[in-house]
Amino acid sequence: MDKKGELTIFFGYCAGVGKTYSMLQQAHEKSLEGLDVAIGYIELHDRKETLELIEGLDKIENKKITYKNHIFYEFDIDKALERKPEIILVDELAHTNAPTSRHKKRYQDIEELLRAGIDVYTTLNVQHLESLHDIVESITRIKVNERIPDYIFDDADNIKIIDIEVEQLIERLKDGKIYNDVQSKKALNNFFIIDNLVSLREIALRRCADRINLYTEDKNKPYLKEHILVCISPSPTNQKVIRTAARMANSFHADFSALFVETSDTKHFSEEEKTNLQKNLDLAKHLKANIVSSYGDDIAFQISQFAKLSGVSKLVVGRSAQKISYFNKTTIIDEITKTAPNLDIFIIPDSNTEYKKNRIKLPEPIDFNNDDLLLTFLIMLGSTLFSFILFKFDYNTTNIVLVYILSSCIVGYTTKNPIYNIIALVLNIFVIDYIFIPPYYSLRIYSKEYIMIFFIMSVVSFFICLMQNKLKKESILATQQSHSLEVLLKTSQRLQLTKSYDEIMYEACYQLYKLLNKVIIFYPVTEKKLMPPIIYNPQNLDNIKEVYLSESEKTVAKWVFLNNDSAGATTNTLNYAKGIYFAIRKNNDIYGVVGVDMSNNNYEDQISVNDKSLLIAMLNEIALAIDSIENK
Repeated sequence: MDKKGELTIFFGYCAGVGKTYSMLQQAHEKSLEGLDVAIGYIELHDRKETLELIEGLDKIENKKITYKNHIFYEFDIDKALERKPEIILVDELAHTNAPTSRHKKRYQDIEELLRAGIDVYTTLNVQHLESLHDIVESITRIKVNERIPDYIFDDADNIKIIDIEVEQLIERLKDGKIYNDVQSKKALNNFFIIDNLVSLREIALRRCADRINLYTEDKNKPYLKEHILVCISPSPTNQKVIRTAARMANSFHADFSALFVETSDTKHFSEEEKTNLQKNLDLAKHLKANIVSSYGDDIAFQISQFAKLSGVSKLVVGRSAQKISYFNKTTIIDEITKTAPNLDIFIIPDSNTEYKKNRIKLPEPIDFNNDDLLLTFLIMLGSTLFSFILFKFDYNTTNIVLVYILSSCIVGYTTKNPIYNIIALVLNIFVIDYIFIPPYYSLRIYSKEYIMIFFIMSVVSFFICLMQNKLKKESILATQQSHSLEVLLKTSQRLQLTKSYDEIMYEACYQLYKLLNKVIIFYPVTEKKLMPPIIYNPQNLDNIKEVYLSESEKTVAKWVFLNNDSAGATTNTLNYAKGIYFAIRKNNDIYGVVGVDMSNNNYEDQISVNDKSLLIAMLNEIALAIDSIENK
């Protein structure tokens, strides 16, 4: 395997400080030293000094992309890999590629070049770092759409700070050395304000200092490593919380986890909430958080338990997480503090209340079930007959009321929806009043005592109904969690019984299909070569073979095999594909590629957080099983 290339970032606090110019200067120096240097992509901005420095360096022609009657010229990664210079210059690290490109973002192109053993020079401004997005927006009042994950910056082999005085930068702008006259005047009134530039310069220098601390830390010095946890929610302001937690993780050089607690209400999220949740999960993943999920309606308990088991030292939540119930005036933060008193909790202010106003839970539509209605009627009939017997033997009315309360409990236990408890309660009151309270066979009530009995009966039945409903939800969530563990355990046990690669392959397809209920595409690897796929399609869905035996899908699988990374639908790489593809790997050894059919773009057909975690765990088990057989 080729040695990984080195990444050098020319880093500045704003456009026009001279990043591209400095990069080209160093490229010429390397070329004079005898190294093979090529220009992959340079953004000229019609700057005379930059144009002059391009002369004398080999340039790889840009790729022309036509999309919806628009023409784009992008960096051609295939030509770059074919040319394979020792050093390649690719300007604007945070650039978003044109549609139909292999990767959504240019930094992913650069990652592929590095894996191919090519050294890369590139440029970046501080406002394009993902974790600093909220801070930059609050300073400049400008939303920066092109951003990169911080790990690209932190993992770079060399950071070269290109810095000039703010006054000097403004003079360059006025002299037309950055933009033309029209653009310069507009920039001076918007982004290029002295206060903005001073703040951005300070942030850039501080961010570089944080990176230096990461590598100068005494590795042999014993210390307690920090572990920062952020809570994920569907709130649109949750992204600010995630970025804040990521900055803390960078500053403390801590482990970083993101927890989503799945409750019984999760399945009732609106389309907007589902979309926001997915965006927030993608952002956390983008910032290299370890994504985890848990089940339970008691969110505070789930968070505190995960924090204890995972050694979390700091918890970051948004203010919107501090929900107060009608019956319990303590917040989630209060509950977490009680159960995990040693946990440091950071609450991020949230001035946006729109989400909280829209989170009023609407009642679920009632789906009456004939079986449950019949069961409710039979239970009420039985309790009425039994009460009538007690009545004939002169038992007190209180005993009869207790019989009907018991019948409400039985209805709640045996039926699926709380509405049947309410129906039983109302009918029970009418039956008791009509049959067992004087004047008999009348709905009139002469005694205040009976009014109080009915009131207490209603309150008791209501609370019993609430408790039963909560227990049912907890039972469903517990069943889901135990199912996940059972799937992983069974997969491990069955893989241990396999004796050949083919047996593992078919067992893997069976278990993955059982988990996801989707068509599975398995590309075996023989003698370090990707072989034709096996398509596991028990439902015999139409056109599956035609889709997944096409050259476009095979290209995605081949890319995954060569780059040891996931790609395809719902990712930022080759996302035109119909399936999402994962490498079955152990370190750098690839034992196969697994594809999952994602041809339906509905949210319900997406792989959930929990299922994706299980999928990755199962792929690891499959890789270990193959490795064990091949090393016998």
